[in-house]
Amino acid sequence: MVRTVDDNKSERMNASDASLPASSKLSKTLRARHLAMISIGGIIGAGVFVGSSTAISTIGPAVVLSYIFAGIVVFMVIKILARMALDQPGLGAFTEYVRVALGPSAGFVSGWLYWYFWVIVVGIEAIAGAKIVHGWMPMFEVWEIGLALMVVLTLVNLTSARSYGEFEFWFASIKVAAIIVFILVLAAWLLGMGSHTSPGFSNLTAQGGFAPLGYSVVFTGVTTVIFSMCGAEIITVAAAESAESGKTMSRLAGSVVLRILLFYVLSIFLIVCVLPWNAFKSGDSTFSMVLEYIGIPAARVIMDCIVLTAVLSCLNSGVYVTARTMFAMADKGDAPRWLTEVNARHVPARAILLGSVFGFIAMFLNVGSSNEQLAKLFTQLINASGAIMLIVYCFVALAHFRFPYSADSDRVSGSRKTANIIAALAATAILVVMSSMAFIPGMAEQLYPSLWLLAAILVALGIKRLVERRA
Repeated sequence: MVRTVDDNKSERMNASDASLPASSKLSKTLRARHLAMISIGGIIGAGVFVGSSTAISTIGPAVVLSYIFAGIVVFMVIKILARMALDQPGLGAFTEYVRVALGPSAGFVSGWLYWYFWVIVVGIEAIAGAKIVHGWMPMFEVWEIGLALMVVLTLVNLTSARSYGEFEFWFASIKVAAIIVFILVLAAWLLGMGSHTSPGFSNLTAQGGFAPLGYSVVFTGVTTVIFSMCGAEIITVAAAESAESGKTMSRLAGSVVLRILLFYVLSIFLIVCVLPWNAFKSGDSTFSMVLEYIGIPAARVIMDCIVLTAVLSCLNSGVYVTARTMFAMADKGDAPRWLTEVNARHVPARAILLGSVFGFIAMFLNVGSSNEQLAKLFTQLINASGAIMLIVYCFVALAHFRFPYSADSDRVSGSRKTANIIAALAATAILVVMSSMAFIPGMAEQLYPSLWLLAAILVALGIKRLVERRA
């Protein structure tokens, strides 16, 4: 029998499957431009366009400080994660760095917490996008539109990692362009360009001062705004499907703080300069209100389109990251191993479909049923995700102290002492923020369900260990 080249290649791949990590099955098709926009797209969600109204209305102009403090905390975590990723690139889901440093139990807990968080995000973003489209196409039900959006982006992810990267590149590019234009337009308006009288910086202090509700709410406000900055860690997940060097990855992750300062801090600063802080209430679209105030035609329609883009970007990344996290956990035995199978395009199709199914279930509980009990269940699911990213980020900060860095890590990644200080500050800040949630109205109902979810995962871990010992 004649053996073909393809037969030999297939045999070599099958023979090596047992010894190679599951991540070796994935393609290496993501480029630096994809990674740059994946990183920046991860931290620019719909929250910056819509969710900032809650923070502004409860803190005042000093909300700018809350965004700065939250940005510093996120930056410290990403900096530590980038250091570990530079030393051992391509481990897959970023929670695998927790596993390497703190052991399989920590990897199990952080992996399932992270997967749960993004599954809920997928459901929430599908609802948000569907409601916007429903306003344009009222003949369709919200859940039908949500299902259609999820199906489209699931198919995008099933096609290839490159397809995900291309879609995310353009989604993120639109968001970046929108914010840059927004900043330029508001800056020009504040400088007096046009036939109007500019308030200058007077609105920063005109309504009760810079911190009208006191500086204590500036600190507690960090707990509100930090959640809108989560997502920059996706770049380390995508690193497993990129041929870019570790230095490129570290450079991209390290520049996150500059993007946060530009896109969040500068935007929020200009918003509270244009309009008094007490003009906003929770739920308002801050960008739309400001653009309408300065006389931009069709501002609300424009912002609806941009918010939809932000939502689709987050939904796209949610489908991607849930699959890769589940894929990595299955490889370590923390999920069924059949989830490590990939299709002909080297995509973990089973893990993608599983995450999409659970995301649709989460969405349907909220908008697809008139049952009040199911709606309450969805609220509980959302609340349970409230503090999850803080817990996972704390795992990352603590992992630094036990991570098996290579001998030349200090030369490549910088001083270990400096990294120790950054990790300690990050872990301390996260624990302080989580502790303060227990005393803030509206935040405690997110903290405690998250802790109950953590307890449930720990119970599942105990059962898993018991079964393994008896096997």
